[in-house]
Amino acid sequence: MRILIIGSGGREHALVWKLAQNPRVSKLYCAPGNPGIALHAELLPLRADDLAGIADFASGEAIDLTVVGPEQPLADGIVNLFQERGLTIFGPTREASALEWSKVFAKEFMKRHNIPTGGFEKFAAGETQDAREYIEACTPPIVLKADGLAAGKGVLVCVERREAQAGLKQLMEAKAFGEAGTTVVIEEYLTGVEASVFAVCDGRYFVTLCPAQDHKRAYDGDQGKNTGGMGAYAPTPFVTPEIMDVVRHKIVQPTLRGMASEGRPYGGCLYVGLMLTQDGPKVVEFNARFGDPEAQVVLPLYDGDFAGLLYDAARGNLADAAGQFNRRRHVGNAVCVVVASKGYPDSYRKGLEITGLQSLEDEEGITVFHAGTSLKEGTLVSSGGRVLGVTAMVREGSLGDAIGRAYEAVAAISFDGMHYRRDIGRKGLME
Repeated sequence: MRILIIGSGGREHALVWKLAQNPRVSKLYCAPGNPGIALHAELLPLRADDLAGIADFASGEAIDLTVVGPEQPLADGIVNLFQERGLTIFGPTREASALEWSKVFAKEFMKRHNIPTGGFEKFAAGETQDAREYIEACTPPIVLKADGLAAGKGVLVCVERREAQAGLKQLMEAKAFGEAGTTVVIEEYLTGVEASVFAVCDGRYFVTLCPAQDHKRAYDGDQGKNTGGMGAYAPTPFVTPEIMDVVRHKIVQPTLRGMASEGRPYGGCLYVGLMLTQDGPKVVEFNARFGDPEAQVVLPLYDGDFAGLLYDAARGNLADAAGQFNRRRHVGNAVCVVVASKGYPDSYRKGLEITGLQSLEDEEGITVFHAGTSLKEGTLVSSGGRVLGVTAMVREGSLGDAIGRAYEAVAAISFDGMHYRRDIGRKGLME
C-alpha cells in the first residue's frame, strides 16, 4: 500500500510513524513533512494548502490512500477534490468538517440532534453590544469561542465578567484570530473532567480508539493561556467502559446519523472533546481530524492494522470492524510531554538549535515526535511554538512508569528557552 500523509506537525509525525510499522505499507510520502518525518517517509515539496498539486501527485503516483492531518485543507475542500477525481482519501468533506471550522454550526447541530453539550448563544459582526449585555447576564466562568479555525487557540475561558468583556473585544474588535472571530459563540462553562475520544468513521459506521486526556493550559496546574496542547496521556481512567458506551451511543452514533440526514455524511476521524460532568459526558468541541498531541499517545497504543482501518474507513467498509468496536484494541500506557518555546502561545523565538535527540534514538519505548522543527545548514532548529512531543510508551508498566520515562527523556533534550509542563499525566494518578 502506497500512502500519502498531508501535514508537517507532531500529529502527522505520529501518523507516519505508526503507518511505517505496518507490513502492508510499501511506500510513505508526506507533504510537506518535517525532519522527524523524513526518517520514515519521502518528503514532498508541496504545501498542505496546494490542493491541486497534492491531488496531481496522488493520481500520478498511484497513491492508494491519502490521509489528511491538519484542519485547514479539510476546510478548504481537499476531500471533495479527491473524491471528484476518484482518489481514496481519509477525512471529511468540507461540508462535514464544518463540525470543526464553524463552532456555530457545531453547536446548532448538536442542539438539533439532542447531542449533550453546554448551552450557548451566538453573536455575529455588528452584534457586539448584544454580546456585551449577554455577558453581563451570565454567571462566570464564561467561555468565548471564535467561530472559525484558530489553530486550537480560539477559546477563552474567563473567570470574571470583565475578563470576558476584554476577551470579546480581543476577538470581535481587535480580531486577534482574524476573520475566525468575526462571529463569536458564548457558552456555558462545563465543570468536570476533560477527555478526548477519536472515532474513525466511514459515514455510517465507526470504530472508537483509546480515550485520552489533553492538557491545554500553558503552565502546571492548568494555569495560563489555552494552547494547542501541552501534553497528553492515554488511556485515561476517567473514561470507564460504561462512559465509553454512552459516548458511542449518545454522541458518536447520533452525530453520524444527523450528519447523514443533513446531506453531510461524515467520514474520517471525528475528534470528540468531552467534559465528564455530573450529568454525564457532554461535548465541549468537535474536531474533524486526529487531535494533537493526543494522537502521539493514542496511536502508539493501537493494537491492530491501522493502515487497514483508515483504508476501510475511506472506502466506506467499516461495517465489519464496527461490529467489534467493544473489543479492546489498545495495550499499555503512553504519555506525551510537549516541549515548547518560551513565550508560547504568544510570541516566541525560532531558529534555536536543538540538542540531545541522538541520545534517545535507541531508548526502547521512547519516541520524539517533531512538531515545529526544521534543518538549518544541517542543524536541527526550532521553527514553531510547540517544538517536540516526547512520548513514552510502556506495554506492561503503569501510567506512573510512563510519566517517569517521559520526563527522563525530556531531561536529555535542550534548546534555549525550552519550556514544558511538569505535571502531564498527574491527573490520571489521582483517579
